[in-house]
Formats: sequence, C-alpha cells, structure tokens
Amino acid sequence: MQRMFSEKTDWHTPWMERVVPNVVRLVAARPERTLFTRFIPARHPGEGRGTWAHYYERWSSMTLDRLEPGLVDLVPDLARFAPPGLVFDKRTYSPWIGTDLDARLQARGIDTLVVTGGETDVCVLSTVLGAVDCGYRVVVVTDALCSSSDLAHDALLTLYRSRYGQQVETVSTRTVLENWTP
Repeated sequence: MQRMFSEKTDWHTPWMERVVPNVVRLVAARPERTLFTRFIPARHPGEGRGTWAHYYERWSSMTLDRLEPGLVDLVPDLARFAPPGLVFDKRTYSPWIGTDLDARLQARGIDTLVVTGGETDVCVLSTVLGAVDCGYRVVVVTDALCSSSDLAHDALLTLYRSRYGQQVETVSTRTVLENWTP
C-alpha cells in the first residue's frame, strides 16, 4: 500500500483507493500488531540479479534514480500508523527471502498473519505462499486486497479457496474485526 502504486506511475493500481479504507480499519484496530512491508525497487535500470536486471530495464521509470522521492512511502492514510506499526523493507516480491521476517515474527510469538495489500497476484501471493511454507495460519482479507488485473485477482482468490483451503482462510474485513478479541 505504497504511493508508487496509488499515484499516477507506471505501476498505478487503479482500485487501490477502494480498499485503503478497509486496510485502515484493520490497522486502526491493531496498530501495534501491524507490520507494513514496502517493496523497494532497484536504484537504477539493469540493477539486480538475473531476471531482476531485465525487469528493471523494462521498468526503468520505476527505479529509485527516476522515481519522485517519497513514492516508496506508505499511502498517507496508513503512514500515520507507523509507528506503532513497523515498516519492513524488501527488495523482492517475497518478504521471506533474504530477510529476518520469520525470526522477527517468531520472537514476537506470532502464529497467525492477517494479510492485506497489493498486488493480490504479485507481492501478496508471494507473502501468502511464504507464510504457508513457514507454517503460519494465514488469513487473507478479500476486500482489503487490490491488483491492477481483475482477472488475476479473481483467479488468486479462487486458488486460495480451492487449493489452499487447509492453510489459507479468506474472509472479509468485517469478519476479522468482529472476531478479534480485545
């Protein structure tokens, strides 16, 4: 839920604005238990290992050298919750690779993740599957996700329900809020 996806950039996710209020409702209920992940692009075109170098050649406008400063920041409606929420930067879609995320969550006694954000079929997908691999209970909040591809978004929700039903729960914002205990 970063400015580079909500504002008019090459990675604009048009319906992010529709889900931000639901994400805000969830974060406002548990700001101290919130972990925001931010995708940090390469500094310049061609930077990165393997296919990432080609990716940043294709998306050169989205490299840090060319982006307006601050576009990697959280959208303002969410930025006000950090702190107490923690901000965790990652350089790939997955927050699990090359980071200490799992160790940090384990140190806090976390066994369940409530996942929101964008994009459903990119960073969210990588987060969810990594969490499943690590053994977390994963709750995906369907009305607090967005993608620039409606087709891929719908396909992922179907996949979570039909193939990962034992490991991934799909619920609404309302269901989460009604079931959180004080």
